[in-house]
Amino acid sequence: MGSRSALAQHSAASAQVTRIKCFPYYVDMNVTLSLDEKLVKEARKIAVEQDTTLTNLIREHLQHLVESSSSTGRRRREREALERSFAKFQIAVGGRKWKREDLHARS
Repeated sequence: MGSRSALAQHSAASAQVTRIKCFPYYVDMNVTLSLDEKLVKEARKIAVEQDTTLTNLIREHLQHLVESSSSTGRRRREREALERSFAKFQIAVGGRKWKREDLHARS
C-alpha cells in the first residue's frame, strides 16, 4: 500500500507540473568578436573618456542600430501601404495641372 501512496503522490505532482505555465526568459548573451588590437585600444580610451566600458559602448551602438533599422523598416512599410491604397483607389499623386490664377479668380 506504501507504493500506491507514493505513486499517487507522484501522479499528483506530475499533474501540478503540467499546470505551470512556461514563460520565455531572456538572458544576456556573450559574443566573441575578432577585432584589431589598435581598434580595441582606441575604443577603450573612448570608453574611459565617457566613463563607461567597451562592452557598454558596443551594446549602446548595437541598440541604436537596431532601433534605427526598426523605425526605418516601419516607415518603409507604412509608405508602401499608403502607395498600395493610392493604387487601389486610383489616386494620381503628381504634378499640378492648375495655375494660381485659376484658383484665385480676380475681377
